[in-house]
Amino acid sequence: MGILSGLFRSRDKPKDSTAGSAYRFFFGTSQSGKLVTERSAMQMTAVYACVRVLSEAVAGLPVHLYRYSGDGSKEKAMDHPLYFILHDEPNPEMSSFVFRETLMTHLLLWGNGYAQIIRNGKGEVVALYPLMPNRMTVDRDSHGNLYYEYQLSTDEPRIDEPGTVVLHPSEVLHIPGLGFDGLVGYSPIAMAKNAIGLAIATEEYGAKFFANGATPGGILEHPGVVKDPAKVRESWQSAFGGSGNSNKVAVLEEGMKYTPISISPEQAQFLETRKFQISEIARIFRVPPHMIGDLEHSTFSNIEQQSLEFVKYTLEPWLVRFEQSMARTLLTPGEKKDYFVKFNVDGLLRGDYQSRMNGYATARQNGWMSANDIRELENLDRIPDEMGGDLYLINGNMTRLQDAGLFAGNTSGAAGDGSAGGEMRNRTTPPGAGMSAGNISGGKEDMTGK
Repeated sequence: MGILSGLFRSRDKPKDSTAGSAYRFFFGTSQSGKLVTERSAMQMTAVYACVRVLSEAVAGLPVHLYRYSGDGSKEKAMDHPLYFILHDEPNPEMSSFVFRETLMTHLLLWGNGYAQIIRNGKGEVVALYPLMPNRMTVDRDSHGNLYYEYQLSTDEPRIDEPGTVVLHPSEVLHIPGLGFDGLVGYSPIAMAKNAIGLAIATEEYGAKFFANGATPGGILEHPGVVKDPAKVRESWQSAFGGSGNSNKVAVLEEGMKYTPISISPEQAQFLETRKFQISEIARIFRVPPHMIGDLEHSTFSNIEQQSLEFVKYTLEPWLVRFEQSMARTLLTPGEKKDYFVKFNVDGLLRGDYQSRMNGYATARQNGWMSANDIRELENLDRIPDEMGGDLYLINGNMTRLQDAGLFAGNTSGAAGDGSAGGEMRNRTTPPGAGMSAGNISGGKEDMTGK
């Protein structure tokens, strides 16, 4: 009865915890029979490649803390203490690149990224230290308030004996992945453990196939009774098993006969299965296959578009998670109105040299970029202001939309009607040429005598 009460629980008596806060693998075994955990999945080359591509991409992007200006523009808040922590060094032991790479790896494997927030007496953030997701539990107290419970390990520095530390939400930078309750993310590895397990099983099959000398298994038939079958099997394996014994000639005595029973790798579609599992794993992480070395369906015409889609549809959601979680946890309520965190993805969206130059020329001629704006994007030194580096230029042949037609013919409308068109015609027409239609008609009346 105790087992059943643990499996079945009344819905009207919920626990004070978040759904999925203590999510673990159900015995960790996939349908392929292979144990799939976060660490065993990383031994699969496709998983390792996807995690590395995404984590290094997020870690390599510049991250800045910006401040809103009075005119609605923004500027880098380099004087804020949080800027140095996010952009350069979150703690004395690691760089910003390593810190973000670690958190992103935790997100991709465990579905959550945690970091402990260290504050000074003023409440300012002075350091961020990553925490292992598999030792963190998110729960609620009797009043419904969230708290974080972290299991200490002797593997960590300055920890002599294991224990438990309870942290307030203001002390934890929590970046959740995709989840069902909006508070805790689920592990992508756990959600796709059957697909990853099949990839591991296929890889192990290929390794054992070549370990056996690339020959299939079979049966040794003897016309009589074998007294010690294990000894015969070991003798056969030691003489002909392994890749080092491949292509050896077997000599069978006493009427023994060898009959292979395993199907060939071609019949089992071994290579096709391995290729499909690479695409399957890339689909889990939404990574274009060409970025993890699968160029089978990539061409020169679509590979650039796939790279742009990688930034837009794969990286951007992760970056927004980082930006909003950092702003929500690291900024005070008063600072959230004036400051925000933003990753700069312009470097990943840059096209080839000719495309960039054509784009800069259009921006320069239409007055929304100066020479220094362009040089900053190209990582070049600024031109001094006295030399015109900050000038915004436009084409002199262009005019306002409401002024269109003012320089056309002035055959309609009176010159003295006080309109803007009349004033413009008075300024642009030569002396004596600004006679109205009424004056011309009057002249005709005088000449005709009517």
